[in-house]
Parts: sequence; structure tokens; C-alpha cells
Amino acid sequence: MITKYFTKLTVRFNPFGSEARCARSILSQIPPSLNATCKVNLELLNSKSKNKSFIEVTFKDNTVMSGNPKKMKYADFTNMFDKHSKKLLFKEEVDK
Repeated sequence: MITKYFTKLTVRFNPFGSEARCARSILSQIPPSLNATCKVNLELLNSKSKNKSFIEVTFKDNTVMSGNPKKMKYADFTNMFDKHSKKLLFKEEVDK
């Protein structure tokens, strides 16, 4: 997953729910070197919480992409985020 263009990552999930594996996998892909430029918000939900689980990424061009980890798989998220990151990479290369 290309995380170079992330400026904000918000992850909300129940650590004991079916969405936990996907959410943890997304979080594990954020390198420590990105902490200076990417703000990571993490919210853990309990089983009684009425809030919905979601993963949301804001890119450097202020594009916001989000999805529900209960309905989407890790591969779906990486494909969605990488598709936009590759557009930004191409734009960066063209602007050089």
C-alpha cells in the first residue's frame, strides 16, 4: 500500500469484531516515518457502541476515501487507496 500521500488516517473499529483483522492490517501498513506528516486517529468501539466501524483516509490533495471494514476486505482498501496514490504519483512525476 502506498502511504506516502496520506495526511490523515481515521480508523474506528471493535477489536473483538469481524472487522478487526482488516483495520489492524491497515494500521500495520503505516510506517513510523509517516508520523510526522500523517495524523492517525484511532477509536476502539465496544460491543454496545452505536457508532459504525470505518476506515477513512485523507490524501495530500484533500481527497477523502472511506469504507466499512465489515463489508470490505483488506485487498479492497489497498486497491482503492493505491489507485488514488498512483494518480498522485503520476501527477508528481509530470510536474517535475
